[in-house]
Amino acid sequence: MGMPITIEVVDPGVTQDLFNIVFDYFREVDAQFSTYKETSEISRINRGEIQESEYSEKMKEVLRLCEQTKKETNGYFDIHTPSGKLETSGLVKGWAIQNAANLIKEHGWKNYYVEAGGDIQFSGKNSQGEVWNVGIQNPFSQDKEIVKIVYLDNCGIATSGTYIRGQHIYNPHEKNTVLTEVASLTVIGPNVYEADRFATAAFAMGRKGIHFIEQLDGFEGYSIDENGIATMTNGFEKYTQKPIL
Repeated sequence: MGMPITIEVVDPGVTQDLFNIVFDYFREVDAQFSTYKETSEISRINRGEIQESEYSEKMKEVLRLCEQTKKETNGYFDIHTPSGKLETSGLVKGWAIQNAANLIKEHGWKNYYVEAGGDIQFSGKNSQGEVWNVGIQNPFSQDKEIVKIVYLDNCGIATSGTYIRGQHIYNPHEKNTVLTEVASLTVIGPNVYEADRFATAAFAMGRKGIHFIEQLDGFEGYSIDENGIATMTNGFEKYTQKPIL
């Protein structure tokens, strides 16, 4: 995936076997959907070596979810790059994190988080018995300055921006326009899959993105524009208050 993946499970009794299972899953996803690997299914599709009738079931599922997201975002989420290739990473990352978290849950563990490239699924409490917390980074700071801390339980968070990976997101309606209005946009949702896909689309909308998140039931957002000015949705503040247990 071209990014670090971190898993922490704080329940007593967890063994290395669980981590092996989860990381094996991530390797499978990477081997199938990575556009950096020439042997991946997505790369072979982009080279015309695999026809639609030959797509794997996972590929069909991801492409269906991508098409659904495109419709739900008025076309601002589009896996077709300006060159015409398929690039599913805007959805696959959150989808894979969520599936990995589900694997941990299926094995009976309750208190954990799964993180890939800054997008995270949380469950339960941390090792101190408190709600998990995570910082939102200042996109203009080289020393990873934190501008907000949010407290999350059984939900997901995802951030889209160009301050780390450069211009890898584009507006499908204006494909030649460089996205500069917004530096980063963080979305909190019911799970990381939902947060990730809508964060990607909202970032492509520019300044309108935070208003799109405002209109989504069960989602909150925090946007930092090119001038360093932050805009948050009406319910975002509730996540900045540390719960009293």
